[in-house]
Amino acid sequence: MVHADRETVTPALSRRTFVAVLGAVASGALLGGRSAVAAPSAAPGLDDPAKKETAMKLVSSAENSSLDWKAQYKYIEDIGDGRGYTAGIIGFCSGTGDMLDLVQLYTDRKPGNVLAKYLPALRRVNGSDSHSGLDPAYPGDWRRAAQDGAFQQAQNDERDRVYFDPAVAQGKADSLRALGQFIYYDAIVMHGDGDDPTSFRNIRRRALRSARPPAQGGNETTYLNAFLDARVWAMKQEEAHSDTSRVDTEQRVFLRKGNLDLNTPLDWKVYGDSYHIG
Repeated sequence: MVHADRETVTPALSRRTFVAVLGAVASGALLGGRSAVAAPSAAPGLDDPAKKETAMKLVSSAENSSLDWKAQYKYIEDIGDGRGYTAGIIGFCSGTGDMLDLVQLYTDRKPGNVLAKYLPALRRVNGSDSHSGLDPAYPGDWRRAAQDGAFQQAQNDERDRVYFDPAVAQGKADSLRALGQFIYYDAIVMHGDGDDPTSFRNIRRRALRSARPPAQGGNETTYLNAFLDARVWAMKQEEAHSDTSRVDTEQRVFLRKGNLDLNTPLDWKVYGDSYHIG
């Protein structure tokens, strides 16, 4: 569940702690020219459990027109974007390799599962929109597998390994807060991180031509606007992704409001539908 952020109240220092702090300062216990007193902790990143839950709901609103992202383990269809079957909580595709990796992981963990027999076909169709060797039973078997907790966990783990963790790591390296980390995550979900011009890494490179992230001395809002401009350009290169509302009426809404920590409540629209997280 998403929890509204609660105000953090820092208690007054006890007399013993106060004396210890004075002693540290008096003895010259300095770090980088500053006293050894710890700075207040930064706001949670996207990998904070509550923030991550928000991210899952935001992506699901765009990918599945629903905030119930856990209902998407069983989702599977060919949406006609040239990537074959799209399925699961993050849109694993039979034509892009991530579905093959997912089913392989599931089979490594649970040999003989209902999807294991499709591994040869998934290897053959990788890189195409073909259903050869998958039809007619694959969608039904996918939905059956989705009832298995082991398959659900495999989806979670592959989502994190391929998409979520790299996006958050790059966001933190760029000194972006939770919103920026989410903007990266949503981009890598849609575009992947390959070498083609519209991949995540090349969207980021395009943004860097006109702005710098905070880690390089830039302004966070200015940089994120540049990144979203580059993202919109990438989306418009492909008809299946040409609707940019997940940027225009979602991510830019949060950015314009200065909600760089992605704090709830959140209100946004995708494809004209309104959503709310309280």
